[in-house]
Amino acid sequence: MPDTMQSLVLTVNEVSVTVARGTTVAAAIAIAGGPARTSVTGEPRGPLCGMGICFECRATIDGIPHRRTCQILCAPGMEVRTS
Repeated sequence: MPDTMQSLVLTVNEVSVTVARGTTVAAAIAIAGGPARTSVTGEPRGPLCGMGICFECRATIDGIPHRRTCQILCAPGMEVRTS
């Protein structure tokens, strides 16, 4: 059982994911096993630069689209959609 003081639960594409506090949303998406998004040509995309410049890690977080997941820390109850 995870230590609730050191971890939190969020949802990635309707799947519950438990991560350590301080984890980026990009890492939570990777833990959930999926790409951050799919390109217009159907290629899976994920974090490239890890510092918010390339925009490859974009996903919808709590209903707000095109968020750079490598720059946002997970929060309890956060809902992430990658498609």
